[in-house]
Amino acid sequence: MSVAMRKSNHFYVRKAHRWVSVVVGVQLLMWTASGLYFSWTDIDEIHGDQFLSTAPQTTTLRALMMQNSELQVSELAIRFIDDRPYLWVNGSKLIDPESGELRPGVSRGEAERIARRNIKDDYDVTGISLLTEVGLHHEYRGRPLPVWAITFGGPTNLTAYVSERDGSFQRVRHQSWRIFDFLWMLHTMDYQGRDNFNNLLLRVFSLFALFIAVSGFILFYVSRVGRSRT
Repeated sequence: MSVAMRKSNHFYVRKAHRWVSVVVGVQLLMWTASGLYFSWTDIDEIHGDQFLSTAPQTTTLRALMMQNSELQVSELAIRFIDDRPYLWVNGSKLIDPESGELRPGVSRGEAERIARRNIKDDYDVTGISLLTEVGLHHEYRGRPLPVWAITFGGPTNLTAYVSERDGSFQRVRHQSWRIFDFLWMLHTMDYQGRDNFNNLLLRVFSLFALFIAVSGFILFYVSRVGRSRT
């Protein structure tokens, strides 16, 4: 291979490396910054475990009455509403085990008390609202609706979510979680729903990043060979 051809190949590799680096460099910085944040944070704190009360609820079921004796049960769970146990049957029916009556759901006041029982007493309730739909970027996305959102005062901007259908305590969200969630979106490059780790944009930028690394090694090799021959 002639010297001119070697220089030409060197020139084009360097030029491609430079421009691809400019395009991908910002995303590489985001990957690095978000990765550092993920590695330096406690995932249990991100989940909000430090806000939760750990006192368990127990009960003794003295009677179990069903108005419909033909009810087929495939799933069964206990829900506590105002310290009373209810049966959550087949993921769709909330039943009073003592009377056998169906409950339509939990009220605003009941949801507030459920949240209050699950959150430590250090935080005061400042508001409550019923959500019937949420967007793809909402912090409660992908969870059962409708849901009561109970907000608490303090610098953490704490929000607890209680299912309106069965009174189950669903999630707690706070400022550190929201930062984590935003960085996760930048990390996965899923700007639609944040949780798709196999999207096309991420794949393309991953290939570009691989090209930067490989072309960098090529430039290093070509430069070393060029210096050794001069």
